[in-house]
Amino acid sequence: MGPFPLPAAALLVPAAAGVMPVDPEQNMAVSLALAGLAFVITLIIGRPIVTFLRQQKVGKQIRVDGPRTHIVKTGTPTMGGLMVSVSVVVVTLVFNTYGRLSMLLPVAVLLAAAALGAVDDRLNLVGGSRSGLTARFKFAWLSVFGVVAALVLHLPEPFGLALHHIYVPFVGRYDIGLVYFPLAALAIIATANAVNLTDGLDTLAAGTAAIAFVAYGIIAYRQGQVGVVTFCFTMVGALMGFIWFNAHPAQVFMGDTGSLAIGAALATAAFMTGQWLLLPVVGFVFLAEVASVILQVAWFKLTKYRAGEGKRLFKMTPLHHHFELLGWSETQVTMRFWMLGMMSGLLGVALALVEL
Repeated sequence: MGPFPLPAAALLVPAAAGVMPVDPEQNMAVSLALAGLAFVITLIIGRPIVTFLRQQKVGKQIRVDGPRTHIVKTGTPTMGGLMVSVSVVVVTLVFNTYGRLSMLLPVAVLLAAAALGAVDDRLNLVGGSRSGLTARFKFAWLSVFGVVAALVLHLPEPFGLALHHIYVPFVGRYDIGLVYFPLAALAIIATANAVNLTDGLDTLAAGTAAIAFVAYGIIAYRQGQVGVVTFCFTMVGALMGFIWFNAHPAQVFMGDTGSLAIGAALATAAFMTGQWLLLPVVGFVFLAEVASVILQVAWFKLTKYRAGEGKRLFKMTPLHHHFELLGWSETQVTMRFWMLGMMSGLLGVALALVEL
């Protein structure tokens, strides 16, 4: 007979004292409660943040070459990703760092990428003289963040987390040594950019990211990574709170402040679970968005080189715009991409649960 189950209120006592439970099941219960807390915090701070952004005239500048239906979004406040970062940082520092100092890594990555995104958003406003940071500048700084995070993941203790393994479904676990380091850096950079490209429709990036964090929260639970479990579900709660304000028609956009930070944090959490090879599966929507852009550019250049005139594979990229131009409404695209995200998330969890 198993131990007598603690009442739900008792499970929250350790967290209230800043000490999370060690037992995975109790930690999961508290983590789900903290997801609710992050949601409430985001709702509370969200309205003042949206109001402040409006007062400061932090209005999004919409691409002139984008879908014409998006012109009405011009001037909608951006940098809404601030509410996600603030909520996650507060909950993590208060509840999820005592005895779990490794959780400072995803928090640091989240803040660093959010700061970079905020600078870009600030320069990319309606009526501004600039259209944001150059792609090279953003990539350079994201590379710095990715390399530093990869170093912390890979270096031996006490300098890092001493991670250098890869889990291959149906095959096994292998030590890949130094190869781990560049792969980790590349994945963090790529995922940040992928979520950034996905952020083009109301709730699209936030919803698919929340689904991915749920999947990795379950995977982390399976791996016994209690701190990562709590971080993932804290992200879910904060993202759900953001969606409250981002629901169509959006009152605020997350901007690069949110998308770069969310993507980088997701990749970091994935590597901390050890099941990072499943990131393209769990984040299939993000992968499809990036692939559409790469294929579009490559095909255009190839056909222009061969025939003197560039051709396109898609009506417009990233991929969600292609379906908009096919006649899907914005909410149809978003909901269908959410469904794809849910199914790919379930597949990723299934592959992580494979026993050899």
